[in-house]
Amino acid sequence: MKVLDRFLNYVSFSTASDESSDTVPSTERQRALAARIAHELEVMGLSDVAVDGFGYVYAYLPATAGREGDEAIGFVAHMDTSPAVSGENVKARIVKYEGGDIDLGAAVLREAEFPFISRYKGQELVVTDGTTLLGADDKAGVAEIVSACEYLAFHPDVSHRAVAVCITPDEEIGRGADHFDYSRFKAKKAYTVDGGELGEIEYENFNAAAVRITVHGINIHPGSAKNKMKNAVLMAAELINRMPAAETPAHTEGYEGFYHITDISGDESQAVINMIVRDHDRERFERRKEFVEKLCAYMNSVYGEGTFVADITDTYYNMKEKILPHMELIEKAKAAMRSAGAQPVIVPIRGGTDGARLSWEGLPCPNLSTGGANFHSIFEFIPVESLEKMRDVLVYLAR
Repeated sequence: MKVLDRFLNYVSFSTASDESSDTVPSTERQRALAARIAHELEVMGLSDVAVDGFGYVYAYLPATAGREGDEAIGFVAHMDTSPAVSGENVKARIVKYEGGDIDLGAAVLREAEFPFISRYKGQELVVTDGTTLLGADDKAGVAEIVSACEYLAFHPDVSHRAVAVCITPDEEIGRGADHFDYSRFKAKKAYTVDGGELGEIEYENFNAAAVRITVHGINIHPGSAKNKMKNAVLMAAELINRMPAAETPAHTEGYEGFYHITDISGDESQAVINMIVRDHDRERFERRKEFVEKLCAYMNSVYGEGTFVADITDTYYNMKEKILPHMELIEKAKAAMRSAGAQPVIVPIRGGTDGARLSWEGLPCPNLSTGGANFHSIFEFIPVESLEKMRDVLVYLAR
């Protein structure tokens, strides 16, 4: 099967994860795609194919004769899509991009807003109809891994080392590595295939923390509220207004960290602010968390102890420290990109990936591009050529 056809089939499955769910995977519909992937790997003849109780897909492609002593390589991707934008009933289509704007149907992908698309003039792009995300994050990575395995399985004359595969659920809500079974994954080094445009290689990511601030108010009838009411919504807004205005995702790039308010809910009696705190530098990351704590302490000095309660939880750390002793992984990835006709580019991840957690747990796991762009958006797209080249990159790494 062509990697494009496989990808189009995968995006027909609705697999958004759900942060409010206590189940694993967080949405049952992820299991349907997991079953499909496992079936394909079984048909190819891979061994140890299984969907475990948590919805993870595992498989193993043995080395060819004479390569049994070579170190196995692992490939990891995730099957869920972001719950931030609808992934229901994705209507993917292919357009030949000739420059300028792309009319998606319900929206227009404008070159003025996304000038980098000019690089893809003359290529075929997989796009949406402008009502949903596409799902290249990370169904493109899944399709590329499965297609690479298919190529190797059906070309026994191509010498390669052993390949371990794991497709995870719930990466988009930060739980993709929670139940990773290292006993099933028969590789000591791996790559996640979960990055952006073709050629990107990433081994630095944010240190990240989730912050939940609960604001406790006092509600009194507004007719007799003077000097009595403490409106939790207004106090929450006051705290937000005291956050550094220039240190948000909309004003930062590269290695610059940020505070990001993701949502706020509540009423006069209680309000809840959820935010994420991120920075590549560990020391600055710790200072950012301290700032939140000190800001809450200041607000409590104004409105009374216990009014603002901050719950700060670290979610993952920068993988760079764990990758530096294994820089051969990066050099091999560069060579693989060049072999496929792609220019390797080392970029920091302004986010997270399963590879960060896996690296800190003992499985060095830098991240490779999928070839896609504008993830988590109705403007998401991926060039057909990038899908094909990333399959070839993975074949090269296995060889």
